[in-house]
Formats: sequence, structure tokens, C-alpha cells
Amino acid sequence: MKKTLLTLAFAFAINTISAQTETIEKKEIGFNQWSVELSGGFNKPQNHVTPGYALSVLSPYTIDLGVRYMFNNKFGLKLDGGYNHFSEMNNTPSFDSKYYRVDLQAVANLGRIMSFETWTNTLGLLGHAGFGTGMIKGNGKDDNVTNFLAGVTGQIKLSNRISLTADFTTIINARQELNFDAKSKSPGGGFNSILYNGTVGLTIYLGKNEKHADWVVLDNKKTEDKLIELEKRVADLETLSNDTDRDGVVDYLDVEPNSIGGVMVDTKGRAIDLNNNGVPDELESYLTKTYGDPTATSLKSESGSELVKNLINKGYVTTYFDFGKSTPTNVSTEGIDFILTYLRNNPTASVDIIGHADEIGRSAYNDKLSTARANNVKNTLIKANIDPSRLNIIAAGEDTSVEKSSSDARRLVRRVTFGVR
Repeated sequence: MKKTLLTLAFAFAINTISAQTETIEKKEIGFNQWSVELSGGFNKPQNHVTPGYALSVLSPYTIDLGVRYMFNNKFGLKLDGGYNHFSEMNNTPSFDSKYYRVDLQAVANLGRIMSFETWTNTLGLLGHAGFGTGMIKGNGKDDNVTNFLAGVTGQIKLSNRISLTADFTTIINARQELNFDAKSKSPGGGFNSILYNGTVGLTIYLGKNEKHADWVVLDNKKTEDKLIELEKRVADLETLSNDTDRDGVVDYLDVEPNSIGGVMVDTKGRAIDLNNNGVPDELESYLTKTYGDPTATSLKSESGSELVKNLINKGYVTTYFDFGKSTPTNVSTEGIDFILTYLRNNPTASVDIIGHADEIGRSAYNDKLSTARANNVKNTLIKANIDPSRLNIIAAGEDTSVEKSSSDARRLVRRVTFGVR
């Protein structure tokens, strides 16, 4: 339930920020959306020719004029009109016919859709398709038709205001009864008349902004990328919410992340020790009752000394280490201070310094690391004027008492413990 709520909260935040970013991007950076397109070239009717007449392989001429509006940098609409003039092939009967059309087309900026910007900033490609109406005129006759057309337009960006274009379009007419030469009629019907246009021209971009939508790249991450990022943020937040020692203080705020379980801690995760004897008050009370004289009120008493010994030997006094390190962490040197105080107060006592390592790495390396950790603690005590003869090194090597796959659990066994003799 917590993860679901966190995910929803982050999703709302991301969508809000995304919407604000896109609004600011369009308002402050923006792009032009209108353009005018003019081109000319050749045409080739594929069929619908009167027997005895023949059309030129390429009939000049074709003129197209259009106005285009882009909703964004990928999709738009175009209203355009065209004029085609048809001519006969050499050494065939002459004729004079024309074709006029008006169409509304959808436009897709294939260059942006296919991410041309990853390899070029000057070449583009548009796809367009739509419906309209047309009329064939010639020999004193008119024939109104309905058309469908589709084509592709290559672009070369000359500047932020002008592009050179080359277009190839296929036009299919419906209900065409007059042949393209306008000399006779042929059976009309469905979409059964084909005309090819090939043109070269210019696109002029209109607007006050620097670039047109054809050439603008917006930072729109794919939905799946946003979901992956969202999952990562939720996972990071859950990690921050971990409480390894279960003392009620999350790890990133816990000054003493390895405090003894069950004891009272302050707001920074430190065990409460009002008499400053190095033993958490709740644990001191329990140990006094369990191991010592019930009438003893302090570990400083004679029975309290035995309590401290039991406390040390049962592993309650510990020094921790970071992964692969033989130097104690800053927050765990109190364990060494505790042992130092005990040895000074009990000059006849000696202590085993027991080094441990987790299971990550080779056993030989971990044995060496556990020895190095124990020696580091021993050297610290020697420098505090404890006789080396009172200090005995034991390399316990790998501690297999926790789950090897858990990084939090492995942190608890990278340590040095002590045994009083």
C-alpha cells in the first residue's frame, strides 16, 4: 500500500512538472507552426487515355500551392491546390487538357518521428495523405472527380525560414468519366484512375519564432522511460526509509545505525545512557536483574563488574567496519573505548580480540581481513598504554550467521567482538 501511494504521488508530481515544462518550453522557446509551400514539376497519367491518343512520358507542367499548419513537431494539416497540364506524345494527335484539384491532407513529420536529428540537422522527410475534389477540363468538356492522394516530401533546410523540397505524390481519382486527354469518355466508377506528380519547390516558414516545427526537437521521454524513472525514485525513497536496527529512526538520520535491538534511543538513534557508563540504561537494568545481584544499582558495583564481563563476552560490545575496510567506522569506536575502560579498571584481566568478516569474497581474503581488523583494534589499545600481553588476537574469518544476499545483514557481521579472560 505504501509503495502504491508513493508511486501515485510521484506520478502526479512528474505529470505536473512535465506539463509545466512543456508549457514553458512552448511559451518561452516556441516554434513556428505555419508555412507556405510552392512547387512545380512534371506529371504522368497512368491510364484513362482515348484510343489513338498518347500522353507524354512526362507531361509538363505541374504546379502545387499549399498552406500547412503543424500542431506540434510531428503532426499537422495542409490545405493545397494543384494544376496539371497534359500534352501529347510526339507524332500523335494533339490535344489540350488540364486538371485542377483542391485537397485537405494530414501531414506527418517522419524526420522527427524517426529521429533524424540523431544524425542530421539539415535533412527532413514529410509524409502526407488526404482527400479532395478535382476537375478535368478540355475540348469544351468538364468532368468533376473525387480524389485520394498520398506522397512523401524530402526536405533540405536552407535556413530557419526556407527549405528546398522534392515531392512525389500519387493521386487516385474516383468517378472519372472524361479521359485525361478530354477527347472521349470512359466508364466511370470507383478509384480507378491514377496520376503521378513529381515536383521540386520551396517551403517558406512563417512566424516570429526562430525555428519551425519541422526542425524543432522536443524533450518528450517515452512513457516507458518515465515509468522506469518513477520506479527508481520510489525504490530510492524506500531505501531511505530503511531502519536496519529497528529502533524507530531511519538509517539516513541514525547516528548509531547498529544500536542494540529493543533499547530506548533518542531522536538521532543513540541508545539512552543517563549514567554514562557505556551501557544502555534498559540493557543495564535487564542485565543487572538477569546476571547480577538484584540489589545492585550500578554496573560500577562488584556484581556490576561481572555484569560487564558477561555483557562483553555475549557480544554486546562491538566495533563495526565498512565493507573491505580494516579501520572502524567513526560511530563504532565507542566499543573500543568501553574495552579500554574495562581493562584499566581491571588490571589483571586480559581480552580476546575477535575479528569477523562477511561472506563476500574468497575465504582466504576474509580470514586475512578479519585478522587485520582485530590487529587494528589491538594497536589502538596498545597506543592507549595497554600491555600487549593482555591482548590476544583471534581471526574468526567469515560469519555465516546472516543471509549472504542481504547487504543490511552483512553490515552486522563486519565487526570485532571481545572475550574477557
